[in-house]
Amino acid sequence: MTVTERENLTREIEIFLKAGFSPRYDETKLHFGSSEIWGKFGSLGTELWLDTGSIEDAEALWTREFRALTTNNTLLNREIQTGRYDAIIPEMGELLESHGELSERDKRLEFAFMLNAWHAMRLVERFESWVSVEEHTDLAHDVERAVEYARRYYRLCPERFIVKIPFTPTGLLATRRLAMEGVPINHTLGFSARQNYVAARIARPRFVNVFLGRLNSFVSSNELGSGDMVGEKATLASQTAVREIRKRYGVETRQIGASLRNGQQILDLAGLDVLTMPPKAAQEFLAYNPRPDDITDRTDRLYSAGVNANVDMTKTRLNTLWHISPELVDCVDQLENEDLDSFTPDDLIGFFEEHGCGDVLVRWSDEEREVSTVEGKIPRLANWEEKLASGAIGLDSLMNLAGLCSFAKDQKAMDERVEEVLTAHPVHHV
Repeated sequence: MTVTERENLTREIEIFLKAGFSPRYDETKLHFGSSEIWGKFGSLGTELWLDTGSIEDAEALWTREFRALTTNNTLLNREIQTGRYDAIIPEMGELLESHGELSERDKRLEFAFMLNAWHAMRLVERFESWVSVEEHTDLAHDVERAVEYARRYYRLCPERFIVKIPFTPTGLLATRRLAMEGVPINHTLGFSARQNYVAARIARPRFVNVFLGRLNSFVSSNELGSGDMVGEKATLASQTAVREIRKRYGVETRQIGASLRNGQQILDLAGLDVLTMPPKAAQEFLAYNPRPDDITDRTDRLYSAGVNANVDMTKTRLNTLWHISPELVDCVDQLENEDLDSFTPDDLIGFFEEHGCGDVLVRWSDEEREVSTVEGKIPRLANWEEKLASGAIGLDSLMNLAGLCSFAKDQKAMDERVEEVLTAHPVHHV
């Protein structure tokens, strides 16, 4: 496909997606009630997001105090698997077929883009919310296409779209370019203060994350302790680092507490920049019947991690979740003196290796990726014990790999669902 042909396709897809899109900014929110309890979080400076792509689940909880909805490959896959969009998929297929031959990869990328955007635009219309939209997982290692699709998302709805890009060497470089253009980026799949320190300083996204619930699950699933407060401790350490970077460097980056598992975590993290909560956790929190006075700023709390006393924090690399080493600070300081905009992902990995921080941005082998894919979201310590103990990888980088592989699995399921629908309803070739 020539450059002109691709531009024509891109333009027609944008027209297709915008047809009938009629958000009523500053009007729709008036149809929802208000909540004193949720409002107390706002008085502490905490934005409230719902971590769901389900319109029905969001409607049961939405009040004027909520600001955003966040979707991801897993959540969108759930919506696609319900058959909700089976009727629109063949129409999308017709549009793609009308522009000649596309590679199988390009078809997957375009369908993922269109379905993410279509769903997100329905959320914007219904709730007048900001919506985090996510790129196809193939783009986690493709700078140019990651930038291209992020720009396309933003053009569709600059008033309400936030683009999610994962923490990878590619993601850091893509986010840096997009942030400089003013595209709001939610730099996702972060698991530690040090990962977010790197992202905030060199990429400067609008948001960074700690997927705290998965950290707690890693500790408990691998019988290292109860896991209580492990993710909370990492999140608050990251919040402290992000606030310092905002103050010192004038960046806009804000901290998200993500992957919440229960209502208590909402209370324990009050005061955080952003809380994105699954509907189940939000409902559990409300079931506690909290009073506004119960909700206080907890960001200065020094939570003790639920890890057994006999666990070596250094060998398991649990310390990488909340500790930012002087070596890493020096590495980033020196990186800022480089022509970073000319770097490739491999250049970035090499720079971290040369400065003693190769455990932050890791060169994963195909075999390691396969192991992680089989494991799922929560790694098995026995498979990684040696590499962790040697310092070759951090626990945060391992959790990041697991998150990427898990999302890729869900993305594949969504891609396959699209193929099933197209097989059942073949498009007319032009």
